[in-house]
Amino acid sequence: MNVKTANAIDSYVGARIRMRRQLLGMSQERLAEQIGVTFQQVQKYEKGINRIGASRLQRIAEVLHTSPSFFFEQENSEPLTLQGLDLSANMDPVAEFLRTKEGLVLNRAFLKIADSNIRETVIALVKAMAQAESRGVTLGAPVVDVTLPLGE
Repeated sequence: MNVKTANAIDSYVGARIRMRRQLLGMSQERLAEQIGVTFQQVQKYEKGINRIGASRLQRIAEVLHTSPSFFFEQENSEPLTLQGLDLSANMDPVAEFLRTKEGLVLNRAFLKIADSNIRETVIALVKAMAQAESRGVTLGAPVVDVTLPLGE
C-alpha cells in the first residue's frame, strides 16, 4: 500500500492557507464551496497531502483576500525555500501563535480597531506587560513607569 506523505512545501502552503482561512473566521466548508471542491479536499490541501494547482491556488487567494505569493512567504516576506523548512521544529512563532484560539481572537479583535493611535497604545501596553513579566513583576501588582504613546 502506497501511503501519501506530505511534501514540506505543500505542507507549508497548506498551513498558510489554514492560518489565513482561520484569521478570516471562514470554515473549511465555506472555502470548499467557494473554490468548488469538497471540504475533505480542503483538509487535504491544508495538511499538504494534495498539491494545489496554480489556478486553484489563485482562486483560494481570491477567496481569502490575499495574493498567491502570501502562501509562499517565510519570515521577512522572503520567498519560500527548502532550507531549514522543518515544520515541526522551525515553525514561525507568529504563525504558530495565530493557530491558537487566543491568537485568532486577539488578531480579529485588533483588526477591528480602526484608530491607529489606539492600536499603537494596545501594542505599547502588551510590550510593557511582556517586559514586566520578563523582569519578574507580578502583573496583578501596579506597574510603575509605563509610557504609552498617546497621539504621537
